[in-house]
Amino acid sequence: MAVTASARIQPPDSGPATRPAAPRARWSFSPRRTAANLWRPVLLVVALLAGWWAVTAADLVAPYILPSPADTWQATTQNAAYLAQNTWVTTWETVIGFVIATAVGIFVAVMMIYSSSFEKTVYPLILFAQVIPKIAIAPLFIVWLGFGPSPKILVAVLMAFFPIVISGLAGLRSVDPEILELTSTMGASKFRTFMKVRFPASLPQLMSGLKVAATLAVTGAVVGEFVGANEGLGYVILQANGSLDTAMLFAALIIMSLLGIVLFAIIEIAEKLLIPWHASRRTSNSASTAV
Repeated sequence: MAVTASARIQPPDSGPATRPAAPRARWSFSPRRTAANLWRPVLLVVALLAGWWAVTAADLVAPYILPSPADTWQATTQNAAYLAQNTWVTTWETVIGFVIATAVGIFVAVMMIYSSSFEKTVYPLILFAQVIPKIAIAPLFIVWLGFGPSPKILVAVLMAFFPIVISGLAGLRSVDPEILELTSTMGASKFRTFMKVRFPASLPQLMSGLKVAATLAVTGAVVGEFVGANEGLGYVILQANGSLDTAMLFAALIIMSLLGIVLFAIIEIAEKLLIPWHASRRTSNSASTAV
């Protein structure tokens, strides 16, 4: 029996067609998703404000102990220029301290990764410095550096330094050793391997450390202002506490908290821009958890 060419040449069954790889996820702003993520904390804040107003309206607490929201708002608006000036002082002290802590922390983490002797020498000292309460050594910085901004910036650096080093070290160590061996066999230099493999892989954990460090830097700057300063939110809090002006004290505390939240949000946005695949994966995991 003759066999036709079409019968003789049978292509192997390749199964379902291979789909092209999905493009890498890119983060984009979505008002609907943002609203879905924010309604719970906004509801909690509204509930806390309502409870605060109810307690003060019923005179359950003396006004000099807990001012009403209206008194706090009045103190904020009447002293807006004064608060804005001192907020700016604390803000730039915080930002400078945070930037210095980030640069030094990442450098120390990289040095620890590539030098075990450096890690064994420096790591115990970092732990020792972290255990020491910063409020206890802040007066010493005043003696050494005077009453200018330098002591406040130094305290902010010390507060923010430790989480950056720890998160950077953990992130740099999270790379699969087989990938590092592959890049080495392909002739990639240590610098190129660091820029293309190690550092990008460490960004998720490093960004988590930066978020913690940003809020701690605000605390460090205010602690430095507690010890010796004539401006800044810490100075405002001390003055309000000394005169029993709790409304002004609460206003400064709320502004200080908002400053930390803003810095946290800036790093959150930077994380979504630098590593959108991590942000999209985290968002999808949160959505599946909610479902």
